[in-house]
Amino acid sequence: MSLEILQLVDVLAREKNVDKEVVFGALEHALALATKKRYEGDADIRVAIDRATGESKSYRRWHVVPDEAGLQLPDQEILFFEAKEEYPDIEVDEYIEEEIESVAFGRRFAQDTKQVVLQRIRDAEREQILNDFLDRGDVLVTGTIKRMERGDAIVEAGKIEARLPRDQMIPKENLRIGDRVRAYILRVDRGMRGPQVILSRTAPEFIAKLFELEVPEIEQGSLEIKSAARDPGVRAKIAVYTSDRRIDPIGTCVGMRGSRVQAVTGELGGERVDIVLWSDDPAQFVIGALAPANVQSIVVDEDKHAMDVVVDEENLAIAIGRSGQNVRLASELTGWKINIMTVEESKDKSAAEMAVVRTLFMEKLDVDQEVADILVEEGFTSLEEVAYVPIAEMLEIDAFDEDTVNELRTRARDALVTDAIASEEGLHGMEEALLELDGMERSVAVKLGMAGIKTIKDFIGLAYDEFGAILALPTERARQLISNGFEDVSDEETKLIDAKYDAQAKALQGKAWSLAEAN
Repeated sequence: MSLEILQLVDVLAREKNVDKEVVFGALEHALALATKKRYEGDADIRVAIDRATGESKSYRRWHVVPDEAGLQLPDQEILFFEAKEEYPDIEVDEYIEEEIESVAFGRRFAQDTKQVVLQRIRDAEREQILNDFLDRGDVLVTGTIKRMERGDAIVEAGKIEARLPRDQMIPKENLRIGDRVRAYILRVDRGMRGPQVILSRTAPEFIAKLFELEVPEIEQGSLEIKSAARDPGVRAKIAVYTSDRRIDPIGTCVGMRGSRVQAVTGELGGERVDIVLWSDDPAQFVIGALAPANVQSIVVDEDKHAMDVVVDEENLAIAIGRSGQNVRLASELTGWKINIMTVEESKDKSAAEMAVVRTLFMEKLDVDQEVADILVEEGFTSLEEVAYVPIAEMLEIDAFDEDTVNELRTRARDALVTDAIASEEGLHGMEEALLELDGMERSVAVKLGMAGIKTIKDFIGLAYDEFGAILALPTERARQLISNGFEDVSDEETKLIDAKYDAQAKALQGKAWSLAEAN
């Protein structure tokens, strides 16, 4: 048997032009499958072949799992406490092995397992070819469509076959068998049928690499594409940057009489490309990304990673674009959430935000509207700012004397301490599963906890009107719960907010029900 194994390995290695180790691995796998048939259930079998003598040994093994995890695969696992009784030095995630009788390696075995061995060798060959291809560092593939499978195109590029899924093709392009096609390597899927290269013609990286082919300055490193966003087949935006003042980054990408950008557009089925100058100033970057719209003003919210961009009525439609395309691409390009609004809408939003802050100060600091208005007009937006900004800054406010400033700071700190205590009391004893429920914000959890709702069971038992009553949500807070910073909503739209809020409550409770049933 030992000699037969060594001879078989030598023959297959030379015949298939693969490393002997690949053949040994395939034989061990085939022997393990054959041995496994002797046992009922799903036993875990390992076979080891001595590379020098050809002798093989077979083992049945059990994976050591934590006691609290229980046995998910009883034929392959053993609990830690049981394993510890027999093997004192064993640790969780190790294996216990028991040597068993090996199957006879003869002509019948070779015939029965021939396909298994050959399949493993073919898989190894494909893996090696793929690795050689990937080692070259290519991210673009140019090949011929060999066949179509359920709408996907199978592209032959040298020795490899790659798949271009239907959803990664540019909309409305009609690819046929025999067509030459260029695409970006999106990922490599390693499934049961072996590794498969997945291509894309819609990925933002594809357009960046196409420009790299057309613009020598990019390959040379003197020009850089910082980001890209696409509505495949329709419109795209790329952000370019150079530290070399002698280079015009936009003009360089456009090329003489538009030759470079036209070459890219032609490859993308006529996709219009906007070239934007990248800036390390986020506001300036967003302004450039919204071109050709002219921006009047911009307000940056670092906490929400969002910007309110104000344009006049004439530029509103241009800034938004058809079906919101321009603002959507600008948002993807810059990585910022962009809210387009008119001057009037900006004023209304500012007034609404000031009203919320004014109410906060009046309630938490126990002051009248006049004092609250002074704080708002001076730019204070939170209790933390009142409590902890340098006292010298507050003393510069003409309307406040030193005693007033000290009293306001003391009240702000007391209010923050009170809120912190209430928060801790509300969250104390609350189930982790309820706290981590998708969509559950900390402030919502605190209010639920203060009302005695601290378990998934308590929560799923709430009627929707009870849920709303516990939270006591004002319009603005309801918007935040519904969509993590809902846009400004007028009083006439309150009913719509309530409907969406009710849907959010149902969604939260639906997730809670699913979690409860799973456990």
